[in-house]
Amino acid sequence: MRIAVIGAGGTGGYFGGVLARAGNDVSLLARGAHLETLRSRGLTVKSGLAGDFTLPVQATDNPHEIGPVDLVMFCVKGYDTDAAAELIQPLMASETVVLPLQNGIDAAERLTPFVGKDHVLGGVAFITASITEPGTIRQTGGAGKILLGEMEGGGSLRTRRILQTLQSAGIPAQVHDNIQIAIWEKFVFICGFGGVTALTRLPIGPVLASPEGCELTKGVMKEAALVAQASGVPLTDDAVKRCFALAQSFEPWARGSLYHDLAAGRRMELDVLNGTVVRLAGLYGVSVPFNFVVYAALQPYAQGAVPDFVNASADVDHSRTPSERPVGPISPSL
Repeated sequence: MRIAVIGAGGTGGYFGGVLARAGNDVSLLARGAHLETLRSRGLTVKSGLAGDFTLPVQATDNPHEIGPVDLVMFCVKGYDTDAAAELIQPLMASETVVLPLQNGIDAAERLTPFVGKDHVLGGVAFITASITEPGTIRQTGGAGKILLGEMEGGGSLRTRRILQTLQSAGIPAQVHDNIQIAIWEKFVFICGFGGVTALTRLPIGPVLASPEGCELTKGVMKEAALVAQASGVPLTDDAVKRCFALAQSFEPWARGSLYHDLAAGRRMELDVLNGTVVRLAGLYGVSVPFNFVVYAALQPYAQGAVPDFVNASADVDHSRTPSERPVGPISPSL
């Protein structure tokens, strides 16, 4: 297959690399130092699932250099969806399929205005991976699995073709009968796993080592499941149990992408995850105190690093009374 990956970060870089190694014609859309390294030295993947490998790849920041493809794997952060969707059109042909592999619940709906409803599938990826340095992807957790399906439910000739391509590359994949349920179940999981590891600044092992940490994680997941049900998504009664068991199955040092973005001072997908739970809960009249605390505590960091007021306070002249100290403008966000 001719495949274009929009967003060659942890998720897109990992799957794009594995598919390219299997002989598919893969092009990666990237930017900055990551793009320059991909062009000059190729892509390096370090993974307990796929092994360690380096291979030359086609990489660009201009989709017109790629042209129409069979499959677009859309792997950007949720907050970049609209901007990145503008890159899809040069990749489209009459039978091109767009497969979003993003966090959140509305990726397919947000892409539909750009490419048309008939071109978009639903997709879910279970992978923890990140760029450790330009040109290098390290996979640290997850099963490396992809679920896909038609948004109206079930499979089709095109989903079976994509399934065969993924499986032939060694990627565990499955066509889901109701991909909307799969998307929401991952949402429930990642709100708990990602939200709590970011809130506590701890990997999942220490969090789940205490009864309180277990209850916190379960509480966040239960609330997200209640919002799913209020939204009309028929999650089964044991969905939260499965999501919590999945969190328990991760390596004890694993953390969610919310934590990794927080620690690096990058913009976070907070509004796409726990923020969406809070927003929809308000719409449907559902009580979500656990998610509200996660959202409220992390919201000051949502746009990236904030000033270090604690260390900055050391520069204050405490010998002067408050009325004598210069007062700067007060930010309305504080």
